[in-house]
Amino acid sequence: MQSKTSSLAPALNYFPTLKPPHKTLAFHQFSVLSITFLAYASFHASRKPPSIVKSVLGPTIQSNSSSADTGWDPFNGPHGAHRLGELDLAFLSAYSIGMYFAGHVGDRIDLRLFLVFGMMCSGILTICFGLGYWFGVHLLGYFMAVQVLCGLVQSIGWPCVVAVVGNWFEKEKRGLIMGVWSSHTSVGNIIGSVVASGVLEFGWGWSFVVPGVLVILVGILVFLFLPVSPEHLGFESLVKEIQMNVEVNGIENLEGKVESEEAGLLGTENADVDTGADSLAAIGFLEAWRLPGVAPFAFCLFFSKLVSYTFLYWLPFYIRHTAVAGVHLSHKTAGNLSAIFDIGGVFGGILAGLISDMIEARAVTSIAFLLLSVPALVFYRVYGSLSMVANILLMFLSGLLVNGPYSLITTAVAADLGTQTVIRGNSRALATVTAIIDGTGSVGAALGPLLAGYISTTGWNNVFLMLIFAIFCATLFLIRIARTEIKGNLNEGKWSLYSIGTQ
Repeated sequence: MQSKTSSLAPALNYFPTLKPPHKTLAFHQFSVLSITFLAYASFHASRKPPSIVKSVLGPTIQSNSSSADTGWDPFNGPHGAHRLGELDLAFLSAYSIGMYFAGHVGDRIDLRLFLVFGMMCSGILTICFGLGYWFGVHLLGYFMAVQVLCGLVQSIGWPCVVAVVGNWFEKEKRGLIMGVWSSHTSVGNIIGSVVASGVLEFGWGWSFVVPGVLVILVGILVFLFLPVSPEHLGFESLVKEIQMNVEVNGIENLEGKVESEEAGLLGTENADVDTGADSLAAIGFLEAWRLPGVAPFAFCLFFSKLVSYTFLYWLPFYIRHTAVAGVHLSHKTAGNLSAIFDIGGVFGGILAGLISDMIEARAVTSIAFLLLSVPALVFYRVYGSLSMVANILLMFLSGLLVNGPYSLITTAVAADLGTQTVIRGNSRALATVTAIIDGTGSVGAALGPLLAGYISTTGWNNVFLMLIFAIFCATLFLIRIARTEIKGNLNEGKWSLYSIGTQ
């Protein structure tokens, strides 16, 4: 947790009825989930416009009408797809680099203020990109610079929201809770797709300005209402007891204890819990890398996120340039249709979290989703252009299977690894571990769209082959952990028919 020097959200000071004993622990847990959900959804909504406007900015194609797209210099030339891929690389490279530093800083300062800073800067820079439309900017350097700066400040978001949520929830059932919560990524993509596509007809600049304003407005909400940890509201001793029982003794069924104590102001100290410097000291970067499971999941996410972000940045462009039932879709229709992939991702994240909780095996769940995504991608490429119905169904299935393990690893797995017993429940390691895993994944996220920009000029079949190869690489890093999970669950009898049926 953050130290008590962290400031309490202003609205909680101005309105005492929002604090205990007027509001329970459950109320604040739901509030934290909702606010952080909106915060990261707005981040992703502001990342979506570049993929929506690709078909407007990029190389021209003959549409169904008599006119052709004109594009936007410098992205409409013969190397336009390359330039667009490089633009993605600028953002995602800065994002991945910034992620490592953001997690390190986030473990040491007020998470709420750090998150708000990132949101405000992200909103302003997203608007600045859109202003290039009205000011007639055609300099590649301008757009690259804006994307680099935007990537750096957007990297603040993820370590902060995961650390805050990790402070408020114990490890049990974290897979399901975070599976539902992690749908903010896909929900944000959907909102970004619909909003950016909806205003595209008024000029591509609006596709950036509106999501940018949205991030700023949600940032104000975060500043006013987000509590960083339970101890700031007086739930300190209860949270310590939950952490000790879950992480050390493995005791379940704490609901009765929670219900009996959460209504009061729980400020008494727990004599059995070490509250010294060890529990508050932030973990070092290299020390976090050496924690069990961090490196394998980080490199798995490298390839998993490579696949997911290739779809995030290139799917609308692919749909626009691939005839469905012999017809090329409009920019707006292609952008809206791409949201189906993210709708599948919402269900994928929830399903992966639920399954991983039921079988108590995060790596096994991730591998299953990854392997099933291979035939899904093949079918989408081969049969997705036959009809609109086939396109929608196969796109939904691909999104479900591709985003399932991505959501699971970036949320429940990262939180598990950041609060494991080997670091004695040091929750201030959570932002650092989260940043390492997602930062490594973001390197893959930067590489995927760049490669897609170059490889797409040789044919989309080659792009899909690249994605399938990345999926197989992702599974390799989890095989050892999956074997350990399987042996452990079999030895403990957790995978017997009776035990599975009673979960």
